[in-house]
Amino acid sequence: MSIQNKDEPVAVMASPELEPEPRITTPAERQRAFRVLFLCQLAGGMGQTLVYAVLPPIARRLGMGEFETTMIYSLSAFLWVVTSPFWGRRSDVVGRKPIMLVGLLAFAISTALFAVVVLIGLWGWLPLVITFPLLMLSRAIFGGFGSGNGSAAQAYVADRTTRSERAAGVASLGAAFGLGTAIGPGVAAAFAQLHVVAPFFAVAALAFVSAGLIWFFLPERTRPSFHVSEKQSRRAGLRWYDKKALPWVVISVILSFAQAIVMQLCAFYFMDVLKLSGDEAMQMVSIGLMAMAMATLFAQIGLIQRFNLSVQFLLRWGSVTMLFSFAGLIIGNSYGLLVAALTLSGLGFGLLRPGLQAGASLSVSRRDQGAMAGLISGTSATGMILNPFIGIPLYGFMHQAPFIVGGLLVLLVLAFAVFHPTMRGLTQPAEDFEDEEEGLGFQ
Repeated sequence: MSIQNKDEPVAVMASPELEPEPRITTPAERQRAFRVLFLCQLAGGMGQTLVYAVLPPIARRLGMGEFETTMIYSLSAFLWVVTSPFWGRRSDVVGRKPIMLVGLLAFAISTALFAVVVLIGLWGWLPLVITFPLLMLSRAIFGGFGSGNGSAAQAYVADRTTRSERAAGVASLGAAFGLGTAIGPGVAAAFAQLHVVAPFFAVAALAFVSAGLIWFFLPERTRPSFHVSEKQSRRAGLRWYDKKALPWVVISVILSFAQAIVMQLCAFYFMDVLKLSGDEAMQMVSIGLMAMAMATLFAQIGLIQRFNLSVQFLLRWGSVTMLFSFAGLIIGNSYGLLVAALTLSGLGFGLLRPGLQAGASLSVSRRDQGAMAGLISGTSATGMILNPFIGIPLYGFMHQAPFIVGGLLVLLVLAFAVFHPTMRGLTQPAEDFEDEEEGLGFQ
C-alpha cells in the first residue's frame, strides 16, 4: 500500500456505476469544509437547548401542562431515532451534501414554523386544541427530516479522514454541537428581550445561513467513489443487527440512556438533596450544567484535538471518569460535590461520545459510513425515550437509584472497551481514502 502525501490533492477514481470523473479534495478544501460543518452543528446544538430553555414558560402561557410539553420533545426524539438510519443510508447513495441540505432546511423550516404557531397561539387566534397538534407537527418536521444533517455530516468527516484522524474529526462535530448547547440558553435569553419567540426566528435564520454555506462552500462536486447504487443499497445496506454494527448500536443506546439520566434528573436531584426552591434550583443547576458543558468542550477540543487520542483510550478513560461522576452523584450531599460530579460527567461523555462515533466508523467499510452514522445518530436519542419510563420511576422509588443504574451501564461500556474483540480490530492500520470493503474487528 502506498501512502498519500497530505500536501497533495487526494484523488479517488469514481466507480463506473456512478461518476466518470475523479473527485479531487485538497487539504485546503477539507479544512474549509470542516469549518462549514462546525457552524452547522453549532446551529443544531443551539436549536436543541433553545427549545428546552424557552418552551416551558411559553407552554404555561398557552395553557399546556408538563405532559403536553414533554410529548412535543418525545415525538421529535422518536422520529429522530426512526429516521436517522434511513437518512444515513441515503447519504451513501446520493452523497452527503444533499442530505445535509435536507436536514438543515428542515431544521430551519421547523423552527420558524414552530415560532409562527406559538405566536398565533399567544395572540389567541387559535384554540389550544389546534395549537398543540400544530406545534407537534412543526417539531416533527425536525425529528423526521432534520436528523439527516448529523448523520451525513459525520459520514462526510469519515470520508475525508484517516483512521488515526477519525476520533479527532468526529470530536470536532461533537464539540460544535456541545458549544451550541452551551451558548443556546444565553442566546435565548438575549433575543427573548425582544420577544418570546425571537430566539426561534434567530436560530432558524442561522440554520438557513448554514444551508447556504453548505450549498456554496462544501466541496462535494460528485458523489464519492465508494457510494453505492440504489440497487446495492437495498440489497446489502448495513442494518442495526449486523455483526459489524450491533455492538456499537448497543453501546450507543447505553450511553444515551446514561446521559439522559444525568441531564433529565439532575435538577430534581438538586432540589431534593439540597432542599432548594424552584428558583434557587434553576440558578444552581444552570451553573452545574454550564460546568458540564465546558468540561465536554475541554475533552473534545482541548484533549482529543490536541493529542489525537485513540478509540480505546476514549472509551476506557471516559468510562472510568463517568464511574467517578455517578459515584459523586450517589453520595453527593453538598452543592460543591454535585457540581464536581456534573463536571466529571461532562468530561466523561466528552470522551465517550467521540470514541463511540470513531469506533463505529472504523468498524465498517467506506461504503457503509453513512449507514453507520445514521444508526449511531438515531440511537443517541433513545435515552430521552427510555428515561421517562425507567429512570423517573426509579427516581420515585429512591433518588439515587437511577444514578446507580447509570454507573452499572457505564461499567458495561468499560468491560466492552477492555475485553471485546472489536477493540483488537481497531488497531489495524489503514491509509487515507482506502476502501476497506470488509471493515475491521468482526472477521
